Amino acid sequence: MYEYLLMQYHILFGEIKRFLRDDGPIKVSRSIKELASKINEIQRQNINKTGEELQITELAKKLNVSKEEIVVALDAIRRPESIDEEIYDEAGGETKISKISTNKDEAGTIINNLCIKELINELNDREKKIIILRYFKGKTQSEIASMLGITQVQVSRIEKKILTQMREKIA
Repeated sequence: MYEYLLMQYHILFGEIKRFLRDDGPIKVSRSIKELASKINEIQRQNINKTGEELQITELAKKLNVSKEEIVVALDAIRRPESIDEEIYDEAGGETKISKISTNKDEAGTIINNLCIKELINELNDREKKIIILRYFKGKTQSEIASMLGITQVQVSRIEKKILTQMREKIA
């Protein structure tokens, strides 16, 4: 009975070790893990001996593998970073995503800008000039009128007509 329990213990212990070794967030083949382990051992020995890490080319020569295989092995054992990971070691700290997120509807803004651009492209040259000067260059109707050699009232009427047409096309 004791031998049976001991055997079950070893099987269970082996399964736990396998789970911890193999069930990470990203699956990596055993051969790559073994290569990474050899790399780490060689690096540790070299650091103890010389105080410096070996370059990738030196590691590749020592292990008789390509530089690409060294890079893949080293990259495979790195812990993946999460954008939801906290930046600071304090509870409730900011996450990486909170630092880059603007909390704006960026897709909606892009779609609106594309729609406006398309509507402006459909205008004739004078109408384009009026809308661009008025809404993108911040010019007043009077300034636009003097640039185009027309009255402010004419600019106002043209602007109103253009905006009405644009609204109808959007709706």
